[in-house]
Amino acid sequence: MTDTVHPSRRRASGEAPAELDSPGSSPRRRWLVLAVLCTAQLMIVLDTTIVNIALPSAQQDLGFSDATRQWVITAYALAFGTLLLLGGKVGDILGRRRALLIGLVGFAAISAVAGAAPDTGTLIAARGVQGVFAALLAPAALSLLASTFDDPKGRAVAFGVFGAIGGGGAAVGLLLGGALTEYLSWRWTMYVNVAFALITFAGTLAYLARDIRDADYSRPRIDLPGTLTISGGLFAIVFGMARAETNGWSNPVTVSVLAVGAALIVVFVVVETRVAHPLLPLRILTDRVRAGALMALFMTAVGMFAMFLFVTYYMQDSLGYSAVKSGLAFLPLTAGTVVAAAAGTQLLVPRVATRVLLPAGLVLSGVALLLLTRLGTEATYVTDLLPAMIIFGIGTGIVFGVGISLGTLGVREEDAGVASGLINTMQQVGGSIGIAFLSTVAASAGKDYISENLDVSASSAAGRAIIEAGAAQGYSAVYWYGTAIFAAGAILTALLLPSGVIEPDPDALPA
Repeated sequence: MTDTVHPSRRRASGEAPAELDSPGSSPRRRWLVLAVLCTAQLMIVLDTTIVNIALPSAQQDLGFSDATRQWVITAYALAFGTLLLLGGKVGDILGRRRALLIGLVGFAAISAVAGAAPDTGTLIAARGVQGVFAALLAPAALSLLASTFDDPKGRAVAFGVFGAIGGGGAAVGLLLGGALTEYLSWRWTMYVNVAFALITFAGTLAYLARDIRDADYSRPRIDLPGTLTISGGLFAIVFGMARAETNGWSNPVTVSVLAVGAALIVVFVVVETRVAHPLLPLRILTDRVRAGALMALFMTAVGMFAMFLFVTYYMQDSLGYSAVKSGLAFLPLTAGTVVAAAAGTQLLVPRVATRVLLPAGLVLSGVALLLLTRLGTEATYVTDLLPAMIIFGIGTGIVFGVGISLGTLGVREEDAGVASGLINTMQQVGGSIGIAFLSTVAASAGKDYISENLDVSASSAAGRAIIEAGAAQGYSAVYWYGTAIFAAGAILTALLLPSGVIEPDPDALPA
């Protein structure tokens, strides 16, 4: 039996006390806390996709190139993903409620700057700073949730809801982004964060008790060597993959940057085994359940943008959907995610072996992308897109709901912030890698098709048809690669996870 479920994981004397002042004393208050933390999570997740639909309008307004367009998305995910472990540790030091409040203020302020950006450089820089504050917000919210819901039944419900927000929030971002862009301006995809942040800030002050510490509690220290090596390593890998879209995989600089990133991550692992206060205590990764959950979340994040980003492009560029219609088209996916996340944590985890459950979610997601490989320059929503949307929503809902719950189950109190940061790191770095890698795949496949089929003597109409077919060919290549990513994720997750049903010990420390 893994340490996730073993009774020996009960809180020992001398460990850090809970962050919240009797979080479970009032059932009503706990659910209000859940609402507050889910609002924070929704704001964070929205920003991974809400800009996608707004990008064409922002591009026209500010006049940046197609190559630059990716960096409006990547800048946020890059800063977010590379700093999440540090953000979790800072939350452990400052107190998670305090970290949440600081993150909300900073996120709201820089979102206003991004919305008012007069040029491309300001927009990309502001998106990067948004990611910095999100890296403080996300692990604080997740660790607060884990310490608030310390009973198995309440935890299953809470993490089901939280996981549904994590998976479905991306689709909600597409809908909200489309509505704001079409009826107001692309700038409101940034300004809307101010409203979310204000609501969450007020709820935090009202319902989350202040951070408390025992007099003899020793604050954790910052692991500077670990922080520098993991942040540098993750940055280099994501940057290298993003650079490959414009410069190619064989470019010497691209290869060098990727090699440096891989080397820094190896150095990070070595450092963490030798420092007194590691940024990421490796004991967090030795639990097979947690390792499998993290793998499932990472691979889902890598592959999911094949759906969210490239189906959005397909609907707008090939099918001529408006921004709002594109967003509405994702609603069945959102519904599937919400239902599957709730059912996964409450109904399936106690009955189905985790080794079966998480890989099944990944397989369903891969099947959905496999269905999309049939798309050409013309398609109907009901017969060609809707089935894939529903299946994908169910698959990712299972992974997010179950994966987030199991990824935080049983960690020591002093590791809660870092463990929560690690879960978010898997999702954000996976998403960054997915965007960069799949963008390169789409661009390469599209260019190859056009160069092989475009006749300079053909009519303009024929030329446009070839270009449209090339775009569709690029999207199809993305769906094939996405299918392979989910298949690989299912295999790796099944190998990592133990057999049997997870039965949490009600006396074990939940986070």
